[in-house]
Amino acid sequence: MSSTRGTAPPAGPTEPAAVRGAPRTGLFGRLAAWSQRRRWGALLLWVLVVAAITVGSQAAGSDYRNDFSLPGTDSQAATDLLTEHGSPQAGDSVQIVVHSEAGLTGVRDRVEPMLQRVRGLPGVADVRSPYADASAISRDGTIGYATVTLDARAEQVPAEDVTRIIDTAEAAETGGLRVELGGDAIRAVAESEEGGSAEGAGMLAALVVLVLLFGSLVAAALPLVTALFAVGGAVGLIALASHVFTVADFTPPIMMLVGLGVGVDYALLIFYRYRHELTAGADRAAAARIALDAAGRTVFFAGCTVIIALLGLVALGLGALQGVALAVALTVLVTMAASLTLLPALLAVFGGRIERNVRRRAARAEARGRVEGARWRAMATAVQRRPLPALLAAVAALLALSAPALDMRLGFADAGNDAPSSTHRQAYDLLAEGFGPGFNGPLVVVAQGGEPAARHLQAALTRTDGVAAATPPLPSGDGAVFTVIAFPETAPQDEATGDLVHTLRSDVLPSLAERTGGTYLVGGPTAAAQDFADTVAERMPLFVAIVVGLSSLLLMAVFRSLLIPLKAALLNLLSIAAALGAITLVFQHGLLGAQPGPIEAFIPVMIFAIVFGLSMDYEVFLVSRIHEEWERDADHRRAVREGLAATGKVITAAAAIMIVVFAAFILSPSRMLQQFGLGLAVAILLDAVVIRCLIVPAVMQLLGRRAWWLPSPLARLLPKVALERPS
Repeated sequence: MSSTRGTAPPAGPTEPAAVRGAPRTGLFGRLAAWSQRRRWGALLLWVLVVAAITVGSQAAGSDYRNDFSLPGTDSQAATDLLTEHGSPQAGDSVQIVVHSEAGLTGVRDRVEPMLQRVRGLPGVADVRSPYADASAISRDGTIGYATVTLDARAEQVPAEDVTRIIDTAEAAETGGLRVELGGDAIRAVAESEEGGSAEGAGMLAALVVLVLLFGSLVAAALPLVTALFAVGGAVGLIALASHVFTVADFTPPIMMLVGLGVGVDYALLIFYRYRHELTAGADRAAAARIALDAAGRTVFFAGCTVIIALLGLVALGLGALQGVALAVALTVLVTMAASLTLLPALLAVFGGRIERNVRRRAARAEARGRVEGARWRAMATAVQRRPLPALLAAVAALLALSAPALDMRLGFADAGNDAPSSTHRQAYDLLAEGFGPGFNGPLVVVAQGGEPAARHLQAALTRTDGVAAATPPLPSGDGAVFTVIAFPETAPQDEATGDLVHTLRSDVLPSLAERTGGTYLVGGPTAAAQDFADTVAERMPLFVAIVVGLSSLLLMAVFRSLLIPLKAALLNLLSIAAALGAITLVFQHGLLGAQPGPIEAFIPVMIFAIVFGLSMDYEVFLVSRIHEEWERDADHRRAVREGLAATGKVITAAAAIMIVVFAAFILSPSRMLQQFGLGLAVAILLDAVVIRCLIVPAVMQLLGRRAWWLPSPLARLLPKVALERPS
C-alpha cells in the first residue's frame, strides 16, 4: 500500500556505500564535487566574504537597540501619553543613592555640586536633589537618593552618556560619603562591560569532544572551523542589518550560542558520514559526494525546520523577539551554507591526512574485534524486551522534571538578582533598606481629567492594600496629564507586585474613573514587565500551534506517516517542558545556589523555537535509518535495533558538543544567557539520551507496522518530499 510503504526518507548517517551501489549525483553531491574541484577557490571565497563582512561591520559599527514596546497595553499607552504631553516621567531615570553613617546633612556641600555637574551632562533631562524633597531621605537621615531623569528610554540613551553620569557621581565619593547608582541604564552599561568566557569555554569543550571522537586534532578542528566561519559571517551581517532593522542588544551572544552549537553539530554529522564512507572503502572524492547527498540533505531539512520554528516567533508580534528570531534564523542559514560548501573544500584540502587516520583507527578496531554500534544494538535489544516499562519509566521521569514548569513565573530580572558587589545592586539594597522593598519597582499611574482627578487618584492609591506610599500628582509639561508614582509594599519581582498591577487595573481604577470621569493608566518599568510577561503567556498557544503544525506537516510529507510526526511533536514538547522545569527549579526556586527570581519572559518561547527545530535533527537521523532498514526486509524489530546501532554514536557525539557549548553559557554574567544556556543544554541532553535512546525505540517497537501508516486521502493531499536522491 502506498500509505505504508511510501517514498523513503533521508538515509541514515551511516548507510554503507556498498548498499547503494553507484555514487549519487544529487544537488548536494554536485555541490560537494564543485567545492572539491575548486577547493582553494571555495576557501578563498569564504575567507573574502567573511573578511569583507567583518571589515564592513566594524567600519559601520552596530546599532543594536531594544524594542520592548507593546502596542495595545496600558503601560505602552501610558508611555505614549506622557511622551505626547512632554512629561519628565516619559523618560527612564537613574537613581544616585548617597549614604553617610553620620547623616546626609553633613555631606550636602559635596552632594549638591556633584548633582549640578550631572545636570549638565548629555542625556540628562532633569535632576531632583534629595534635599529638595523630604521623602527622598530615609527616616534616620543616612540614606537619600537623587532622581536623574533621562531624556529617553534607558535602551535609547548612548552608553557613553550613562558612563559619564557614573563617573561624575562616583567622583564625589570621599570620606564618609558613599555613592551608588541604580536604574536600568546603569545595569545595561555594567553588563556590556563585563566580559564572559562562555564562547571560548564552549569551543574548547567542543574541541575536546571532537578529538575524543575522531582521535585526530585535524579531523576534530574541521567542524569547529566551519562553525566559526559561519558564526563570524552571521554576526557581521546582523551588525550591518541593525542599522535598518530593530535588533536587540542581547542578540549577538544568542547568535554565537546557537551558531556554535548548530554549526559544529551540522558539520559533525556530515563529517561523520564522510568518515564512515572512507571506512567502507570509498575514495575521498566519492566519500564527500555521498556524505553530502546523504547527511547533507538531512542537515538541510533539519536547518529548515529550525528556521521555521524561529520564524514562528514573528507570530507573537513582540518587537523585541522578532529581530532576535530573524537574526538567529539567518545564523542557521549561514551555518547550513558553510556545512554544505566550506566543509567539502576543507575535506579536499586535508583529506589525505584524515583518510590515513581513519583507516588506521579502523584497522585497529578490526584487529581488536570491535563491532560498530554493538553497545547501541545491545541497548535497543534490552528496550525491545520490555518496551512498555521502559517507555513508562522514561516518560514518568520527564513528567516529574516538567512539573515545576507549571509554577513558572515570567518576568524580568532586576538589580536584586545581580552580583552583590555591583553598584546597581548596592543602590538597590540601600534603597530597599531606607525606603522599603517596593521602592525599587514603582508604578507610574497616569491621570487625565485635571488636577482634581489626579488628587482622587493619589488618595485611592494610598488606601489600596499593597501600596506603601504614593507621591503627590506631578504635572506634565503642558499640564494636560498628571502622574502619581505608587510604591508597592513588595519587591518588583514579588508575585504580589504583579497581582497589585492587575488589581489596580481591574478593580481600583475603573471604579475611580466612574466617580471622577477621569482616565487612568498604570505604566512604568514594573508594569511594562508584567504586560510583556502576560502578552507572551497569552500568545504562546498560537505560537506553539504554528510551529508544531508546520513542522509536523513537513515531517509527515517526508516520512509518509501520520504517527511519526505526532510522536515527534509530543516527545519534543516533553523534552522542552522538562528543560523549562529545570530552569524553574534553578532560577526561580534558587536550586544550586542561584539567586531566586522570575524566569525571563522570552526564555520559554526562544527555547521552544530552537529546541523544537534541533530535536528534529535527531528524529530524522534515527527514524530515517529505522525506516530504511524496515523497507529492506519488513522486520520491524530488527529495523529498530539496527537504526539505533547505526545512529547512536553520532547522535550522542553531536548532542555532547551542543551540550558543552550551551552549558558554557552558564558562565556568562548575564542571567538571561545563563537561563538560555541551561535550558538548551538540559533539553538536548534529555532529547539525545532519554528520548532517542529509550522512548523512541520503545514507541517504535510498540507501534510496529502502524508507525508507517498514512491514510490514503491524506497521502494524496501531501506532496512527496524525498530528501534523498534514489540510488
